[in-house]
Amino acid sequence: MKPIHIAALILCALSVTPAWGQQPASCKAKIPWSEFHFVNMQRYNPCETVLNTQNVGGLQLKWSYFTSSYVWSSPAVVNGFVYYGSLDHNVYAVEARTGAKLWSYVTRNAVYASPAVANGVVYVGSYDGQVYALTASTGAKLWSYATHSYVQSAPAVATGVVYIASMNGNVYALNPTTGALVWSYTTGSSVWASPAVVNGVVYVGSDDFNVYALNARTGALLWRYATGSMVLSSPAIANGVVYVGSNDGNVYALNATTGALVWSYTTGNQVWSSPAVAKGVVYIASSDNTVYALDASTGALVWSYTTGASVDSSPAVANGVAYIGSSDGNLYALNASTGAKLWSYAGPGGESSPVVVNGVVYATGSYVYAFGLN
Repeated sequence: MKPIHIAALILCALSVTPAWGQQPASCKAKIPWSEFHFVNMQRYNPCETVLNTQNVGGLQLKWSYFTSSYVWSSPAVVNGFVYYGSLDHNVYAVEARTGAKLWSYVTRNAVYASPAVANGVVYVGSYDGQVYALTASTGAKLWSYATHSYVQSAPAVATGVVYIASMNGNVYALNPTTGALVWSYTTGSSVWASPAVVNGVVYVGSDDFNVYALNARTGALLWRYATGSMVLSSPAIANGVVYVGSNDGNVYALNATTGALVWSYTTGNQVWSSPAVAKGVVYIASSDNTVYALDASTGALVWSYTTGASVDSSPAVANGVAYIGSSDGNLYALNASTGAKLWSYAGPGGESSPVVVNGVVYATGSYVYAFGLN
């Protein structure tokens, strides 16, 4: 769905201009960015108060940490520490304030996956086919679960269960304390995407072109929706709608209960990016080099911003600013209401997705970076 009439586009943009700055009651306590989707499965941090559209242009590099290989993993930031995986086979924990290394744990292959941290435990998958549970304070291994295939999916921890997928096509529900299998569901092909769990339902995409909705307790299929290509994008869920991209170049909005199509928007290339949803707007990127903001209700274009190369990472939105990396080597901060560039930094890669916690932006690439105000 693409807007045709300029006047209608302007009216639509005005109607969905977000009002930033009002925080939910839960923000009285600082909320960590504990997993890829954030805690609301929307890649939106409503509790950020330090960085905003007026001062984000003053971001400076606070520290960087070098691993011996590229870092694709999106970081998790919890209790003053940053957790991430590296292609050097390690899972790392570093101090959020200084970047000093706390610990590292070596797996038997590259760690592309983003970790999830819950109740003092780090959950993460590796290309060695294992899902690991590590003590967050020491890195000591608690358990591992063998999927027997690459794991690039980031886990979601909800309702006392760890949900994760594997390239063997399975979606797994694991006991967080023991690693015992609760259930598994087999899709028709590899699953790169990370599951999102909302209201007792697990939503995930597969290389078999489908988006699935599974009962979170039993793994039973509730519905599936067929797109025109592989679904590497991880879904975001807001207000009863599932938002997800596909390699067919479309962004889809699906009814979370039935799987019925609400709207679709066609970009100029495949959509690996996972959406962020905030204040009635869906933020997502495409390999056509562009970041898009779409009206969450109608799919109408609010704004777009073109970078210098493919944008396959996922945005993070906080306090009126959308942060995203591009394969042109830059990390961008864009005005979430208008798409205007507010800041950029050359260095972070285009695959990892940034996170924003308590006035600091964390991003990865050849290094792990932390940006804050002076």
